[in-house]
Amino acid sequence: MAETPTPDVPEQIANRRDARARIAALGRPVYPNRWDGTHLVSQVIAKWSPLDAAALEALPEAERHVRVPGRILAIRKMGKAVFLDLSDGAERVQAYVKKDALRPGDWELLEQLDLGDHVGVAGSIFRTRTGELSVRAASLDFLSKSLRPLPDKWHGLTDVERKYRQRYVDLIVSPETRRTFEIRAKIVAFIRNFFDRRGFVEVETPMMQTLAGGAAARPFRTHHNALDLDLYLRIAPELYLKRLVVGGFPKVYEINRNFRNEGISTQHNPEFTMLEFYTAYADARDQMALTEELLAAAAEEILGTTDLPWGEETISLKAPFRRVTMIDAILENISASEEEREKEKISENGPVQAGGRTRVTREALADLHLLRKIADEVGVESLERFGDSKGKLLAEIFSAVAERQLLQPTFVIDYPAEISPLSKTKPGDPDTADRFELFIGRMEVANGFCELNDPDEQAEKFRAQVAERGKGDDEAMPYDEDYVEALAYGMPPTAGEGVGIDRLAMLFTNSHSIRDVILFPLMRPK
Repeated sequence: MAETPTPDVPEQIANRRDARARIAALGRPVYPNRWDGTHLVSQVIAKWSPLDAAALEALPEAERHVRVPGRILAIRKMGKAVFLDLSDGAERVQAYVKKDALRPGDWELLEQLDLGDHVGVAGSIFRTRTGELSVRAASLDFLSKSLRPLPDKWHGLTDVERKYRQRYVDLIVSPETRRTFEIRAKIVAFIRNFFDRRGFVEVETPMMQTLAGGAAARPFRTHHNALDLDLYLRIAPELYLKRLVVGGFPKVYEINRNFRNEGISTQHNPEFTMLEFYTAYADARDQMALTEELLAAAAEEILGTTDLPWGEETISLKAPFRRVTMIDAILENISASEEEREKEKISENGPVQAGGRTRVTREALADLHLLRKIADEVGVESLERFGDSKGKLLAEIFSAVAERQLLQPTFVIDYPAEISPLSKTKPGDPDTADRFELFIGRMEVANGFCELNDPDEQAEKFRAQVAERGKGDDEAMPYDEDYVEALAYGMPPTAGEGVGIDRLAMLFTNSHSIRDVILFPLMRPK
């Protein structure tokens, strides 16, 4: 085999280039355009692994003759025979290469091969004395040279940053990484089939938009030269999908890429994938029921169970999921020791300081002054940015004290109307949005609500958002005149929802960083 006497990468690269030159000197094409194969490695394993040695030998030679390409992941030399482990990325099969069984020149080619090279072997399937399924090679063709050495086979890519920057190398050496992305692909395929079977129509909406609407987020900006037009990469497809409901699609969905110019964390990537679906004549409770059905069925189909390992804990996706109001979630999870509870007192003016903390009650959460104090005590920063908004303060308190406690699937309902400008309010309760968010594994996975379809009320809420933007809230929505006009043509009662595909993939693969389920996450250049 071509020598790699030192771990020094530049020297190994030089050696591999020399080996490639020697292969060319043998008259072999070093980068052939194609190669005629009969099976991939995975197909060999699937077809012949159930057969033992006797069953294989009983088959006619022609029935077990194969031409198999693969990447070399191991080379074991034993005298005048060599064993190559060939991989197609998913499975491995052994090629048994004996000098006197090859064509002229093939053994000389074999001596120039390195780990990572692509080759094609032709021969018959058999089992060795140890019972390993193998290809008895009668010919060997060179398909591509790996000029850079692969990581150590026992440790793979241990540098996490390199795993993300060079995902192609990670996939070569890590079957676990490949399995993660196979599961992710199955999730997307299952979602499409799930909604198609229920009469939903899959659509595509613009990724470049003149207004960044449909969510509270900072957009990325770009410019179209020919039209001399400033555009935004979409932060959500919501307003376009609801235009389609107006246009006569009662059930519509999109699996879409969104872009938000915000921070990066274990749960956030600036470019991410969402499922959004809209159901006419339905409400938020219908969407919650459909979501329970979707997630439980996906887990059963893809993983064979609704119990998902999450670190050292287990998450159950068995329906029904728990439902709790935002205020109740805060009250259940607000941090207060038993000693502090004993010290709490009620004065004639209502909740007061007790044990250094403000007593948190429903009444306190309805009082702007006390909301500010509670928010400060639970670690919410820059309180001045929320102004007099009770809704925003309440949502921040919820994020600080309750969100990280929600391991099992939980629908948090009854959000403040002022932070839900696209949602209807609950009948008889103008301060509360008919909205929910689904939390699983201590992170938000879905967001849905009854869609506001009164054009005049939507226009008023857009104007309120514009006013917030004028006060410095760069996540507030712009006024979308065309969307208001679309609503004026009449949108039926409709419920909508967005589900994070990346976070679903995290849950289904027990991955605790979003970068582990995105093939090429955004990285700062070296």
